[in-house]
Amino acid sequence: FALCLFREKKRRKIEALSEKMAVDEGHVACGGDWDGRWNHLKKFLERSGPFTLPDFEPGTETLQFLLETCKILVIGAGGLGCELLKNLALSGFRNIHVVDMDTIDISNLNRQFLFRSKDVGRPKAEVAAEFVNSRVPGCNVTPYPYFRVELRLTLTFEYFIARRWMNGMLISLLNYENGVVDQSTIIPLIDGGTEGFKGNARVILPGMTACIDCTLELYPPQINFPMCTIASMPRLPEHCIEFARILQWPKEEPFGDGVSLDGDNPEHIQWVFMKAQERASEFNITGVTYRLTQGVVKRVIPAVASTNAVIAAACATEAFKIATSAYVTLNNYLVFSDVDGLYTYTFEAERKENCSACSQVPQDLQFSSSAKLQDVLQYLTESTSLQMKSPAITTTLQGKNKTLYLQVINIKRSLVFSFSLSPSVLVSLTGAELGLADGQELAVADVTTPQTVLFKLNFTS
Repeated sequence: FALCLFREKKRRKIEALSEKMAVDEGHVACGGDWDGRWNHLKKFLERSGPFTLPDFEPGTETLQFLLETCKILVIGAGGLGCELLKNLALSGFRNIHVVDMDTIDISNLNRQFLFRSKDVGRPKAEVAAEFVNSRVPGCNVTPYPYFRVELRLTLTFEYFIARRWMNGMLISLLNYENGVVDQSTIIPLIDGGTEGFKGNARVILPGMTACIDCTLELYPPQINFPMCTIASMPRLPEHCIEFARILQWPKEEPFGDGVSLDGDNPEHIQWVFMKAQERASEFNITGVTYRLTQGVVKRVIPAVASTNAVIAAACATEAFKIATSAYVTLNNYLVFSDVDGLYTYTFEAERKENCSACSQVPQDLQFSSSAKLQDVLQYLTESTSLQMKSPAITTTLQGKNKTLYLQVINIKRSLVFSFSLSPSVLVSLTGAELGLADGQELAVADVTTPQTVLFKLNFTS
């Protein structure tokens, strides 16, 4: 009873304070501001200091820019995104856009504090925007359960492919004059990520500093199990879950023709869980649980709330520094770990002269004249500097554009190829048999980038 009484008193006190902020005309200015609300920011913005950038001018204009003009886009409203939205809103950013196509699951509630039990099943972006807008007077967070928004700053990603795609999009918006990037077309990218007790934050100025693709080697490869192991020799509970997900689901279509597996649908997860248990029982494998099934299907990354808080704070700080020029920005990669004690350091990631995303030069492909198209595809997907997922290759032959390889998945989840030859025959052809010559340019499109990447084919003896 005493605890309930304490909570009720606290709730009433908060309501009274909120009402005073919103109603008291003597203390409230336009946009929901009250006297002293931004004093903590004015200490940085209305006086100079030894670490301000050359273009910084102390005064009230910078704060007004932050409050009224600056736009910021947050991609992902999960564990890191919730922390970041809160930090940005309390740091004076009022024009915030958030993109997340995921829905709220009950497992999110232990760390994604903008959500409540009643929100389970709703879009994360919408609920996060509603919460922040209701709690921070004057803040306007616009949700996008889909991806279409005008950008000024971009922050935080939850998936590797999304990072690379956004990186490529920002690079595609750059304008160059005599080979020099027009700095007015640069949209800064602040990237943050966490896994368990480890995290990182980085600042990317497209066209000027190392981009995501410049440092692909820093990202660990995603865990994928060999299909032969999944199909015939499972040894781990994850193998059984993948068997149900990859092989049994498209074969049995348990929820109707063409219905894809939805990791946020409890009925779908339950079906995969039951099938995985049957598979595990057949091979005497233990450890298949509902939680593990959900983690494998959704590719869940281990998350710790304290790590999210540290990295989100770093990202929000960098956004404030870039928007105001009040301090030198991170140069340009921060690593954090509190596995054994507290450890953090920074280093400068360097640009690659031949980066496939930001170098503006065709990439060299070195193959023997007897190499087959399959060898090229394997290189594009397995190279640590490229890591493509489903590359489509086109070229110009005899003055006409010709598609060498294109993979499409239809609603029945079978593979369809747009060629007169079968895929097995096509990928076995050599460059000469396909009509390719030394120095031939190949245009490669992939889901990891919105831009087409140009390659120059060089045959070696």
